[in-house]
Amino acid sequence: MDRVKIGIIFGGATEEHPVSVKSAREVAKHLDTGKYEPFWIGITKSGEWRLCDGPDEGWETGGSRPVVLSPDRGVHGLLVLEQGRYETIRLDVVLPLLHGRLGEDGAMQGLAELAGVPYVGCDVPSSALCMDKSLTYLVTASAGIATPVFRTVAADETVDPGGLTYPVFVKPARSGSSFGVGKVSRAEELPGAVEAARQYDSKVLVEEAVAGREIGCSVLGNDEDLLVGELDRVALSHGFFKIHQESDPESGSENSTFIVPADIPAESRALVQETAKAIYRALGCRGLARVDLFLKDDGTVVLNEVNTLPGLTSYSRYPRMMAAAGLPLGEVLDRLVSLALTGKSQ
Repeated sequence: MDRVKIGIIFGGATEEHPVSVKSAREVAKHLDTGKYEPFWIGITKSGEWRLCDGPDEGWETGGSRPVVLSPDRGVHGLLVLEQGRYETIRLDVVLPLLHGRLGEDGAMQGLAELAGVPYVGCDVPSSALCMDKSLTYLVTASAGIATPVFRTVAADETVDPGGLTYPVFVKPARSGSSFGVGKVSRAEELPGAVEAARQYDSKVLVEEAVAGREIGCSVLGNDEDLLVGELDRVALSHGFFKIHQESDPESGSENSTFIVPADIPAESRALVQETAKAIYRALGCRGLARVDLFLKDDGTVVLNEVNTLPGLTSYSRYPRMMAAAGLPLGEVLDRLVSLALTGKSQ
């Protein structure tokens, strides 16, 4: 049988670029090249698209060629440019490994829709919805799921520091990982935290600090046919969890470790998993997502956030939780491609 031609897009012109490259390198280690013919499309930090041999060091140069994913459905794939001429490569499926803005927010998904090429992960509406934390909260709250109390701050708006109950978290509404996130314990700290968040998004959230354990749930599948991995718990020594902001994350976080499976009661485990699946469906997710929740001392759960293209690095939470449930990354990739092509994971 012919191998599936898969276009793997990584890098990107955002702060998530280094994490995306690391995700691509981990995927390269686990992708079954007996089943798949990979075409590696790296986006440089300046936004140039390059067709390269893989995501190893030097991929930006080293014989790489300019390439685009054509929105012309007659091409159904890539236009490779060289010396004033171009060639076409027809793709069967696209695997975006772009985290955060311009990759996880519906932009890349929209391009794949225009191109008519199936792609792994959430569609345009659910990607955009999950990227905006305020909209995520509104939709999940309407489905009867608890969310933090929050308010949004527009670009030209100021916040009355005296009208809040501290501590609060200040976040960019539409940014990946923990970039721009700050914990504010006193009123005088609020303006600076809002300005720091605005470096990543003009729309800012100010939300209550939920007292509870941080629990993650990896979800894979479409519609009613969902698989969840083992849960993890973020164990903090101090401060708050800042994902993907460590100087050397492969060696471990300076203030957090992950306990997998999460050391919580069986009834809490079942509640978190069922709530995560309910959130996934309410937001229209497909393919994969990592749903992060707070487990409060009274046993109730509150949504934290939803990541529709979670990291797949060697230290990332999503593949670790799936592996703990008996699903290694290679098999996760097989199921994701099958979901993109057929709507079913097998």
